[in-house]
Amino acid sequence: MGLFDQVVGAVTGSANSPADAGNPLIASIMQHLSSPQTGGLAGLIQSFSHGGLAEIANSWISTGKNLTVSPDQIKNIIGNDQVGKVASQLGITPDQASAHIAEYLPQIVDKLTPNGSVPEGGDLMAQGLELLKGKLFG
Repeated sequence: MGLFDQVVGAVTGSANSPADAGNPLIASIMQHLSSPQTGGLAGLIQSFSHGGLAEIANSWISTGKNLTVSPDQIKNIIGNDQVGKVASQLGITPDQASAHIAEYLPQIVDKLTPNGSVPEGGDLMAQGLELLKGKLFG
């Protein structure tokens, strides 16, 4: 089951979610991306740039192939505290959380930037829901 299917499953209440609790993880990542405290998507990209990983983050935004990020890189960029919060919310270890974030974050950023650029202004959660609405009802 792909990321889009998981997000749709979370919205529609489908019972076909994966055993790894991907739906709450996606919600947690979206919450982080829409948080004013973290600077949202632009803040995340800036954090990757400051951490020497601009090429990786920019690959998720561009229309080309997404480069991978390691769980350790996630911990370094997002921070152990934030990874720990996600782990606590999901009832998994911080290592499992960082591995899941490393798996899903590139796909989420890619889906939120379909035109190869970071959307200006607005609420990312609302933009994500609009994207889903278009896919579900368009």
